[in-house]
Amino acid sequence: MSTEGLCQKAMEMLKMAYVPYSNFPVGAAVECEDGTVYTGCNIENAGYTPTNCAERTAIFKAVSEGHRRFKRIAVAADTERFTAPCGVCRQVMNEFSPDMEVILVNRDGKTKTLALRELLPYGFDNSYIEESKSK
Repeated sequence: MSTEGLCQKAMEMLKMAYVPYSNFPVGAAVECEDGTVYTGCNIENAGYTPTNCAERTAIFKAVSEGHRRFKRIAVAADTERFTAPCGVCRQVMNEFSPDMEVILVNRDGKTKTLALRELLPYGFDNSYIEESKSK
């Protein structure tokens, strides 16, 4: 899929967001290693903690269908500046594809592309767990 197509899918998800508390819709579209694309939106909850971000919604949908490796993700927000994924989403992305590309899309459709490692330079992964087990 083209970068423009992936970004468009993320922007289309803005209208699907359930954001009665923040009124801050976010849409995402993740491209799997095999080219399959899954979309997501943020889904809020009055309890706040059960709220799920768009990025995790898209990734969890893909994982639930058997995908484990991702090329890139487009994240769209209805803002002038670029909105980067939160720390929890960065960690989830790192679990599956630490080398993935993250494309930020603003309300005008402009994009900024970063490597996940730029957004999460010291990401926690299973190597720490394995190191701890080896003691």
